[in-house]
Amino acid sequence: SSSEQHLNFKSSKEACLSYIQDAMLQKQWKRAAEFLTFYVEALEKDYSREYMGPSEIIWRIGTEILCHHSHSSMKEFNSFIEQMKTLGVKRYLKVCLEHAFRLLCNGLVDEAYQILSVAESWRFGEQTAIQDKEMKLIQAYKGLLDYYSWSRQKNILLENERDGFEDLSVEQEMHSCFRKAAVSLKEIIKMPGVWDLFVKCYVDLLEFYGDHNEARQVLNEYAYNSKFPANPNAHVYLYQFLKRHGEPRKSLISALKILHDIVPSHELMIDFNTMLQKSKKRKKRRLGLEVIFAALDYAGWKENVKAWNCLARQVKQIVISGKHLDWIKEEWNSRKDWWPAFHFSRYLAKRNWQENESLSCEKALVAGILLGKDCKYFKYVSHQGCKAQVKRFWILKKFVNKHNPVYLRISG
Repeated sequence: SSSEQHLNFKSSKEACLSYIQDAMLQKQWKRAAEFLTFYVEALEKDYSREYMGPSEIIWRIGTEILCHHSHSSMKEFNSFIEQMKTLGVKRYLKVCLEHAFRLLCNGLVDEAYQILSVAESWRFGEQTAIQDKEMKLIQAYKGLLDYYSWSRQKNILLENERDGFEDLSVEQEMHSCFRKAAVSLKEIIKMPGVWDLFVKCYVDLLEFYGDHNEARQVLNEYAYNSKFPANPNAHVYLYQFLKRHGEPRKSLISALKILHDIVPSHELMIDFNTMLQKSKKRKKRRLGLEVIFAALDYAGWKENVKAWNCLARQVKQIVISGKHLDWIKEEWNSRKDWWPAFHFSRYLAKRNWQENESLSCEKALVAGILLGKDCKYFKYVSHQGCKAQVKRFWILKKFVNKHNPVYLRISG
């Protein structure tokens, strides 16, 4: 019966898709291509109306296979993608974007620019309004390529200036690329979203032409506008901009404070801690201790010599002054159950000593203060250092032994 035929066809189609998926997962691209051919032929007899149209399945699977198949060429990919553009109006701009990306991956920048230019001029009744965001993406990536052209022309111009040459045609081309790139990039970053690359390029353009106020406004908007998703990079870019232009430490600390709240393990926490320690305000120095403790909670920081140096230096200052031991105690209370095994085991002491003497010295000081002179890490490292007759380890051992009562106060 017709219903049985429909069920058989549907099950066969699903089985074929399953085989394709299996082949792709095993990176058997030739096998996947063969099954896709069968799938396309079968679809010619398919009159069903499914939510995800066959053309989208073919587009996504076919693109993936052609990107990885050992015998595929750019010519074949171009031919395939042009066919995909004609299969669905709703997906036209998405397919154009993917086509441009593929061309860029193969170094065909001019060809990618041409594809984006054609897509930018595309119009299809009501679909144009529905795909407004996708059209903005097309224009934005075209703007990136204009920025790329501007950057090339800028380098040529700077090189000519160093050699004492002037080339008005290069300068005119550079300014033309600037205008086109600036318009496109400015438009996309108005929309709430994560636009890191576009923002960086736009700010670079503005800074080159000395428009620092506009650049600052763009970065502030990107970092602080509540309509945009929380984005650590937005605060990184703002901090780097402020630092480049010699802004006061207060502004730099403000930018990094939010970054710390979002990503306490970010590499800029070293800079943040250093600035906070230079502050005369007790509240900021207290925050500095919290920042470096929090960073060292993460495995990626376990062997970071700078981080351990920051913590060792601040802990040493507090111990010598005898003030604010409660700061150390407060940070240590939430970590004393797991930091000893995480940072201060005998195994780590042996490995750190063999691989990085400076790291083991900084960690041994912190371990001796937090866990006392009988700490496994401190005992091993100080013994090896003194045995090797390294002067700083004698000083370290003497310091920890002298201030061992501090450990008792911290441990409660």
